[in-house]
Amino acid sequence: MIQADLPLEFVRVVERAAVAAARTMGRGDRKSSDHVTVEAMRRELESVDIDGTIVIGEGERDEAPMLYIGEKVGTGSGPAVDIAVDPLEGTNLCATGTPGAITVLAAAERGGLLHAPDIYMDKLVVPGPARGHVDIRAPVADNVKAIARALDRDVDDLVVIVLDRPRHEELVADIRRAGARIRLIGDGDLSAGISAAVSGTGVHAVMGIGGAPEGVLAAAAMRCLNGEIQGRLVLTRPSDADRLRKMGITDPERIYRTEDLAPGRNVIFAAAGVTEGGLLKPVRFFRDGIRTECLVMTTQPRQIRFIDTIHAEDRRDVVIRF
Repeated sequence: MIQADLPLEFVRVVERAAVAAARTMGRGDRKSSDHVTVEAMRRELESVDIDGTIVIGEGERDEAPMLYIGEKVGTGSGPAVDIAVDPLEGTNLCATGTPGAITVLAAAERGGLLHAPDIYMDKLVVPGPARGHVDIRAPVADNVKAIARALDRDVDDLVVIVLDRPRHEELVADIRRAGARIRLIGDGDLSAGISAAVSGTGVHAVMGIGGAPEGVLAAAAMRCLNGEIQGRLVLTRPSDADRLRKMGITDPERIYRTEDLAPGRNVIFAAAGVTEGGLLKPVRFFRDGIRTECLVMTTQPRQIRFIDTIHAEDRRDVVIRF
């Protein structure tokens, strides 16, 4: 049983991680940004009353010293919880001060999140009205037309987000031939996926190859937002097949849908802004404290909350400004 106050505990985790990341913003050192964010997130997780296991993290035990896949977190005294983290989605964005960097955590009861390896995944993310109308195996033009019909829009009204990578040249050409518009991004396809599931953001789909761990996190968000993600793993190295077998994945050709990636009944998704972005405001430092903005979503009950917090200094002369 997931406690009612656990979502707010996870807000504290992503919030502290975001503050740590923001202190490195614009310094040009992506490794340092990632390191301090992981440290902060791990430290906060240690105080949460859960018997937690990292199922999506910074790598397997032999590749990362912190928040590795299989690591136990929490005090051990609470419910059994599987946790997926992206301590800093957009390390390059943070290092360069570019918009879109966030800290992210998803959680569910044991077995509620897919144990996905850190390899690539071809992804298609669409809003709720397009659920059941698209197929990642179909031609791009067919999916674009299906999204337009589901949203009662013309194809040329649609905006599709694609990671700006050489591997997407053909995909970009196909989307343009279909008549939709494209927004290329440098990093942050998780944030883009959330935007695609929310009406009024001006984003109607996300297509292309990104990280499989981010696919699981996006699925957790889709469970809360009633959007849809479809994905299929992309093997680029001979060692990828071995990694799949070790994690119990026997069919590398399988098409994963939202409920396959995040099947839990009690799913929690929490994120905090680090740099400026369309989804969340950044961490802001001022003389008397720090201001943060977080998003926390749950499936039971279905709630989406934005939390704007001023963390004031403990001094007699502090002035609070809204």
